[in-house]
Amino acid sequence: MQEYYKREDLPKFGEIGKEAPEMAKKYFEYYNEVFSESELTLREKSLIALAVAHAIQCPYCIDSFTQKCLERGSNMGEMTEAVHVATAIRGGASLVHGIQSRNIADKLSM
Repeated sequence: MQEYYKREDLPKFGEIGKEAPEMAKKYFEYYNEVFSESELTLREKSLIALAVAHAIQCPYCIDSFTQKCLERGSNMGEMTEAVHVATAIRGGASLVHGIQSRNIADKLSM
């Protein structure tokens, strides 16, 4: 079975601006600024990005930031813990929306 996700597409990320070069230029300027060292180190930013990549389930980002984390000195323990942090937040966010469901059910049950 052919996969939708293809690893060889990851290096083609720069091509997203083919049909909209000005928007792509602005995006990449922003992206590069976000991922420059400032208050957070590049290592810390990579761990955050890896955790977010898992939360939003982007295989391209997971590949990219796993590599960046390793290159920037993170180990599997740190990376795994970062993913668990994102999972806990994502899970909690899903659960808290259960209150909305309960409120609707209570309203409809009146």
